[in-house]
Amino acid sequence: MQVLLKGATLIDPVSGHDGAMDLHIADGVIQQLGPNLSVSRAQVFDLRGKVVAPGFIDMHVHLREPGFEHKETIRTGVEAAAAGGFTAVCCMPNTNPAIDDESVIRFIQSKAGIALNGLVDVYPVGAVTVGRKGEQLAPLAELAAAGAVAFSDDGEPVQSAEMVRRALEYSGMFGRPLIQHAQDLPLTKGGVMHEGFTATELGLPGMPGIAEEVMVARDVRIVEFTGGRYHVAHISTAGTLELVRAAKARHLHVSCEVSPHHFTLTDEAVRTYDTNTKMNPPLRTRDDVEALKEGLRDGSIEVIATDHAPHSFDEKQVEFSSAPFGIVGLETAFGLAVTELVRKNVLSLYQLIQKFSTNPRAILGLPAIRVSEGEKANLTMFDPAAEWVVDPSEFKTMSKNTPFGGYKLTGRALGVINNGQILWTE
Repeated sequence: MQVLLKGATLIDPVSGHDGAMDLHIADGVIQQLGPNLSVSRAQVFDLRGKVVAPGFIDMHVHLREPGFEHKETIRTGVEAAAAGGFTAVCCMPNTNPAIDDESVIRFIQSKAGIALNGLVDVYPVGAVTVGRKGEQLAPLAELAAAGAVAFSDDGEPVQSAEMVRRALEYSGMFGRPLIQHAQDLPLTKGGVMHEGFTATELGLPGMPGIAEEVMVARDVRIVEFTGGRYHVAHISTAGTLELVRAAKARHLHVSCEVSPHHFTLTDEAVRTYDTNTKMNPPLRTRDDVEALKEGLRDGSIEVIATDHAPHSFDEKQVEFSSAPFGIVGLETAFGLAVTELVRKNVLSLYQLIQKFSTNPRAILGLPAIRVSEGEKANLTMFDPAAEWVVDPSEFKTMSKNTPFGGYKLTGRALGVINNGQILWTE
């Protein structure tokens, strides 16, 4: 592979680049950066008006394989990631079997190495407890040695305070964060949407925001006690954000992420009874949405992650109360972020790239991507002004469960480069 990317705006928070620049890439390595480059025998791509950034990483994805291949496979998940502009994803352990043994990690790594010739890096997240049952700590040292970049029982919160303590103590020894799906289960038993005025009107059982907040409050105290590394997955309430801010003010190793649907939609969307508006945590109030946007603006929320959760058509085509939680997100995340955050002056493109690339890698302890001569090319190319309409039938993901079908978005990925491979989506 030898390509010349002409006239793009290069934005790299690590090296400090933020301006128009040509990039010459050969054999997967950045050979030259500079204005008006000319390279014989290189394939030239005119990217004037477009942006080149360090490769995006989604640190919260459900690839479903092994065990639930009717929803998604590693191959289709990787294809969806590349289409959405991601050169890396972290796959959650709610598979069957769970990612609680190094053999499962090896299986995922083997499958990922074949998909698109290894274009998208797949980083497994190991389970905190055996079988994600919350009863016995998983072999964290073994999982870390095999390649687990974090630990989580995502889909199931770690309910036991004792288990959280031990997990933080052990994971801290390997420099891996504990990623918590914060939900006090007794407080949300039977709930299907946010508990509030809309739920009462619709006659649907609710899930109060306090269920998320009390678990984060407890866990933060345990972080303070253990000195561990703690990351709150898909935060959804203003109260949770305040707890995270307070923890950061005490210089604790606490970070968090938000999913695009939580800064875009409110519980009012559930009035359609569309099961694609059912997710966990649920869509919250307008006040929560505005608080999350402010958290992104001031840096309290470091990461945008999709919580990509594929389900088959049949699974979602049931009454609201019986449908599974979750939506797909890899192919709409960037467009939603530009539309809701950049276009509405919540974030600059520079800050958005930090949320999609720089910050998640730092939290996971992965090497930073530096767009400099002699460095491996790991890049996302996108058009921040591209206008498009979401058509789920065109998704690369196997499942199409999205509430954003028909949405008009601005901002779209054009292609990715990684591991000596290039894929243009537009």
